[in-house]
Amino acid sequence: MKKRNKIIYWVTIGLLAFCMLPQGLAQIFRTKGYADIIAHLGYPLYLLYIIGGWKILGVIAILIPGFNLVKEWAYAGFFFVMSGAVFSHIASGDSIKEIAPSLFLLILTVAAWYSRYVYRKVTSVKPDLILASY
Repeated sequence: MKKRNKIIYWVTIGLLAFCMLPQGLAQIFRTKGYADIIAHLGYPLYLLYIIGGWKILGVIAILIPGFNLVKEWAYAGFFFVMSGAVFSHIASGDSIKEIAPSLFLLILTVAAWYSRYVYRKVTSVKPDLILASY
């Protein structure tokens, strides 16, 4: 992995963790701002506990070394939560001011996932070895 790619990788991962961890904590503690947003979007308040917990676990997963499959699940979870937030705001008729934070985190999630392309490489298995084992 080139030095430039490593820098991009760690900057995007760091920003994603820096943004998601405080959000997750605020959602678990049901701060007034998040409670107002979730009520405005028409979702039940208990959803804050679920999403907040997932965000905290996702941050832990992307920061600890190894566990590549768990990291892929964490990125997928971030993608689903943030894309759901973007579309929920759009469906509620919110302005770009309300959509922008979710959209930024969605783009950051995709950038962070894409920047770890070296870790996503799958090693190939020779077909001869598979057939020989039967």
